[in-house]
Amino acid sequence: MEVTSANRKCPAVTGSSRKIKDNAADWHNLMLRWEKLNEDGFTAAGNITAITLTRSQSDQRLLLDDPPSLPDDPPAPPSSLSQQSGGAAELQEECCKLQDVVHKMVAVVTKMERLMTSQRGVQDLEEFQFGPEGRTVPLFHSWSTKHFNEACGLLLASFQQELRLKQMILQEVGHTVTSDLCMVYLSCWLQQPFLPPQTRLTLEALLLETGHRPL
Repeated sequence: MEVTSANRKCPAVTGSSRKIKDNAADWHNLMLRWEKLNEDGFTAAGNITAITLTRSQSDQRLLLDDPPSLPDDPPAPPSSLSQQSGGAAELQEECCKLQDVVHKMVAVVTKMERLMTSQRGVQDLEEFQFGPEGRTVPLFHSWSTKHFNEACGLLLASFQQELRLKQMILQEVGHTVTSDLCMVYLSCWLQQPFLPPQTRLTLEALLLETGHRPL
């Protein structure tokens, strides 16, 4: 469920408060979008792994069962060639799906970078209005504008690192024929090591502070 503005005890939210509150909702919705993409990408990566490992095993069986071809040997049977071409087409389709997922993840992180730019803009404005220390009264419950910056910066850095991992897996998973390494790639994709529980806790704290979650 997407986060939208909620009723709060304080007066109507305007100016910097409104911008930060809207940014918090956007962070939540972008992270939901990322999780859906992660599920789609895991399905595609799993299919790629299954196809590549099956093809590798089939190639190994052919090498064991058939002697090396000599120049005068007849060509491979059409059925064998058809199976190989069909597997290649299926692999290409799944690779395109995974590539599309990663491209959409790039778009998500790009939007997160814009949120970070917007958050820095709020802090710059407040430093201009109130001096280097910023405002003395919190905009919401207890956080300073600098605290919001730090929270958003932690979220952005985590997703930027995770995106780089996803891009590496995209490049490698379709060329890997070692089952152990394939499992490592799949596990890394699913577990998202650069998005530890602290990432979710930071988002929840951001939502609590801005009134999207009840205290």
